[in-house]
Amino acid sequence: MYKDKFIRKVLRFIESGSLFGSGSRILVALSGGADSVALLRVLLQAGYACEAAHCNFHLRGEESDRDEEFVRTLAGKLGVTLHVAHFDTERYAAGHRISVEMAARELRYEWFERLRSDIRADVVAVAHHRDDSVETFLLNLVRGTGIDGLRGIRPVNGRIVRPLLGVSREEILDYLLELGQTYVTDSTNLKDEFTRNKLRLDVLPLLESMNPSIRESIVETARRLSDVADVYDAEIRKACARVQTGERRISIPALRSEVSPKAVLYELLYPLGFNSSQIKDIYMCMDGQPGKLFYTDDKVLLCDREELVWKYKEDKEVQPLLHQEIIVCDGAFSVPRVTTEAYLDADFVTMPLVLRKWRSGDRFVPYGMKGFKKVRDYLLDRKFSLFQKEKQYVVCSGDDIVWLVDERTDNRFRVTPTTRRILVLRVEIPTK
Repeated sequence: MYKDKFIRKVLRFIESGSLFGSGSRILVALSGGADSVALLRVLLQAGYACEAAHCNFHLRGEESDRDEEFVRTLAGKLGVTLHVAHFDTERYAAGHRISVEMAARELRYEWFERLRSDIRADVVAVAHHRDDSVETFLLNLVRGTGIDGLRGIRPVNGRIVRPLLGVSREEILDYLLELGQTYVTDSTNLKDEFTRNKLRLDVLPLLESMNPSIRESIVETARRLSDVADVYDAEIRKACARVQTGERRISIPALRSEVSPKAVLYELLYPLGFNSSQIKDIYMCMDGQPGKLFYTDDKVLLCDREELVWKYKEDKEVQPLLHQEIIVCDGAFSVPRVTTEAYLDADFVTMPLVLRKWRSGDRFVPYGMKGFKKVRDYLLDRKFSLFQKEKQYVVCSGDDIVWLVDERTDNRFRVTPTTRRILVLRVEIPTK
């Protein structure tokens, strides 16, 4: 019988992909449509312990309520525990400034995971099938994507599993027909309104007229690309590690030395929210004038001379603390050659000292020099980035800068052989 062949095909797919074990407890996402109904029926017939979960998004009026009533009746007939959640999807979408489709997705999967944990199910099974994977492949291709977008839909994603990816929509309908099992139809799936439906109703039939096996061809192509993507991912992780000089810093010379610097840059910046067009501009900027800034909703990236540096727009800077200590000496004192501490002649310093950010027009006499130098020019000579300049502090005695913190002391306040009281300064950043 056809249903037995269908069950065996689904079981082979589950076993080959190690989706779950024979003793697993499964939460089945049950919309009431043909795919989810077939998923529940085939898992039950295969002997798995299942509970079902239904979302009422209240987006289709009476039709949404009809779907809920159908799954309640079905679950009762099959003896399956059913969990139902109601969502104000449009309000959630408006509040989070996302599409209704995205809102439904977020609400659905967040609830599935909470429920899975509560009932101690091993996995959540959703009813995507082979044709869904084909449509996803084409949809990503049309929109533009990297290699991950051409993998189609993955059988396993964390606790989400897709046991029907090895069968087609036609096979699912034939299986339900033999069972005499009814299902509900989402009327929006029959309307040529959305991009995915355009692919399903218009593009795929056209491609099938040129190649009747186009769906199988796309699935096989996606499978091969998935294997390639595994190799790519492993190597790209190594490349990303090689070019990063810190948590938020990318070395431009190291990036240029990679086989495909554009690909590495894309993998680093796209997850941060920079789009493809911005990443192209950032790449071009690496050979141009330093100092250009690029923005996402919550981040800003600086293209500097040797590095790309990014930070959050709302990074809250912690006010540093100034530590002071007096050392009394009777003879010659050897000043340590460090920049993280300042050693000054205490008798030349007027108290109290003030720790502040440097300002335009600030100037001092760098240690070892005789004339004044603007702080701006000093930082420019030191090739400080814009972000580094924003964080630079000075310690002032009255109107005089005595220390450009962690850089240079002022020569006028230096320790000399006649110095008897030495003022030691150190700046500490408190932990948040």
